[in-house]
Amino acid sequence: MALPMLNVDLHSHSDVSDGTLSPAALLARAKDNAADVIALTDHDEVQGNAEARIAAEALGIKFVPGVEISTTWAGSTVHIVGLHIDESNSDLVKGLASTRSGRVERAKEMGRRFAAVGIPHAFEGAMKFVSNPFLVSRKHFARFLVADGYCKDIREAFRRYLVEGKPGYMPHHWASLEDAVSWIRGAGGIVGIAHPGRYRFSDLVFGAFLQEFKYLGGTMIEVVTGSHSPDQYLKFAKIAMEYGFLASSGSDFHAPGESRVDIGTLPPLPKGVTPVWADWY
Repeated sequence: MALPMLNVDLHSHSDVSDGTLSPAALLARAKDNAADVIALTDHDEVQGNAEARIAAEALGIKFVPGVEISTTWAGSTVHIVGLHIDESNSDLVKGLASTRSGRVERAKEMGRRFAAVGIPHAFEGAMKFVSNPFLVSRKHFARFLVADGYCKDIREAFRRYLVEGKPGYMPHHWASLEDAVSWIRGAGGIVGIAHPGRYRFSDLVFGAFLQEFKYLGGTMIEVVTGSHSPDQYLKFAKIAMEYGFLASSGSDFHAPGESRVDIGTLPPLPKGVTPVWADWY
């Protein structure tokens, strides 16, 4: 039986993490873009799901509670998405709290590093863009750099200051891959790899990561995302089929005028993959 043609976006962020729209405003924007199914996947935080669910019901959008967990694997940061989670699950809530811990101290150190290269008060400037005081991120520093005229846009801010090897970058040890998968599965969720095209792994290392991810219980990979090119859609569709992963689609929307792709405006998944939502509706 052919699947219904749905406008699905399973990766987005609100101001509960590092987006700029409230969960309700995010859903309203998705509605304006004719979205049918939306997941909220805030970084290491699930508090926005309740508001998003209420807004989705009022707007007639199918809502998927989610989360995006920061993990450290082989010395690199990898983001793991959980969909259809029980956001009240105690192990998940405790695990996310432990992952968030240390963010403020990390941000203060980033502020000191910026001061050392002639950009004073960066921590205070970044905090002006923070809604959740325990979730200050590189994105908030990027917004400060743009607002105060140090950079013309968010991409330049990351390129010049906020990636590895640049003055404002500060590494942080996140949750383990095993823990993140365990928390999501324990909360009844589907475990996926977020925007795999962003990770700078060799083919050999990425293959090892995929094998471990699958062994631990991961079942999904994002194929169409806001940070993938059309060629990458095909590349990760092939990987999904090779490993037997379900395929997901998500804009990774954070803010109007800032994100590469607006929420609810992604192209369809490539042919041949099994959408993660295939048996939801």
